[in-house]
Amino acid sequence: MTSSSSSLMEETTKKVPLSSEIKRTRPALQYQSGFGNHFSTEAIPNALPEGQNTPQTCPYGLYAEQLSGTAFTVPREHNQRSWLYRIRPSVVQSRFIPVASSLSRLGLLNKPEVTTPAMLRWRPLPLPMPASDPNAPTTAGSGVDFVDGLVCMMGAGDPGSKQGLNVFMYAADTSMVDVAFQNSDGDFLVVPQMGTLHIRTEMGILEVEPREIVVLPRGIKFQIDVDAPSRGYVLEVFEGHFQLPQLGPLGANGLANPRDFKYPVAAFQDLERPFRLFNKFGGELFEATLPASPFNVVAWHGNYAPFKYNLDDFCCVGSVTYDHLVGRQEDLGGMGLIGFVFLLGIVITPFGLFPRHPSI
Repeated sequence: MTSSSSSLMEETTKKVPLSSEIKRTRPALQYQSGFGNHFSTEAIPNALPEGQNTPQTCPYGLYAEQLSGTAFTVPREHNQRSWLYRIRPSVVQSRFIPVASSLSRLGLLNKPEVTTPAMLRWRPLPLPMPASDPNAPTTAGSGVDFVDGLVCMMGAGDPGSKQGLNVFMYAADTSMVDVAFQNSDGDFLVVPQMGTLHIRTEMGILEVEPREIVVLPRGIKFQIDVDAPSRGYVLEVFEGHFQLPQLGPLGANGLANPRDFKYPVAAFQDLERPFRLFNKFGGELFEATLPASPFNVVAWHGNYAPFKYNLDDFCCVGSVTYDHLVGRQEDLGGMGLIGFVFLLGIVITPFGLFPRHPSI
C-alpha cells in the first residue's frame, strides 16, 4: 500500500466513530434503498475497481474478496453475492476454539428435552441488573452484550443440513466493544422490542429502533452497540434467504414495497488492535482473535448485504390488520419454511369517510 493511499485512509478513518465514541456522536446515517438490488458503494472515491472485480492491483492496495450467499452455480435470478474491497484479508485470524456451554444457549441440537403439543408463550427475558441494584447478584455490573444475552427458546431441523430454524430472545445492556459476531448457520432476522440497536457490519452501519426489523445474512460479521438496556427477538433460518411474498391478485403494489428496504453505505475502520470474533457454527459457539478490526471494507458492490425495514411503511390492502412481510424462499412444493407476521395499528377506512348526502 502506498504512503499516499495510507494517509488518505487515515484521514477518512477519523470520520468514522469508534465503538467507544459512538454513544457520544451518532451522525445521521445514509442508506441505499431497494429490496434485493445490486448496490455499489465506496467510502473513499474511486475505491471500487472499474470494469472488473479482481484486478491485479486494487485501488489503494485493497484486497478483493467475494462473499457468496448462494451456491456459485445458482441461476442468475437467485444468485446472491457481493464483492468486498478491504484493508486486510479476512483470513488473518487465530484458530477457532469452542466456547464452553454454548450449546445450551445458541441451539437445541441433540438436546434431550421432550417436545410438547401444548400451546406455550414466553415471558420477556429479565434485563441485566446494574451492580448498584440491591437485588443484583454478585456477578452483576460487568455488563451483558448481544452475544452474551442471546438465548435460544425453540428450534427445529439441523443447521448442518441447512434445514430448519431457531427462535431466540436477547437482553443486553452493554455494547460489543472490540467484539464481532458471525453466524455460519443461517440468517438472523432481529426484532427489537426495547432499545435502539446500532449495528456495524462489514458493509456499513445500520440503526434499528423498535418497530423496525433488520436481517443479518449468513457469514456477514457484525457488532451491536446499545445506549440503554435493550431486549427483543431473533429468528434464524438455516435454508435459503428471506424474500418478499408474491402479491398475487393484488397486482403490482402493496404490502411491503421494495423501495422501503434500507441497505448500508460503505463505512470502515482502520484499527490495529485485537478483536474477539465469535462464530456460531453447527449450533455451537467458537471464538478466534483478530489482529485488527474486521470492519475494514472500504467499498463493496453486490446484492448480498444486511438490510432493515420500518414496519410502519407496510401498506395494508383492504380492511386487514396483519399480513406477511417477508418469508423464506419456497421450495418446489410451494411450502414456505417460515412467515414473519406482525400486528399493525390501522384505521378502518371503508366507513365514515364522507358525510351522507341529504337526498340519500
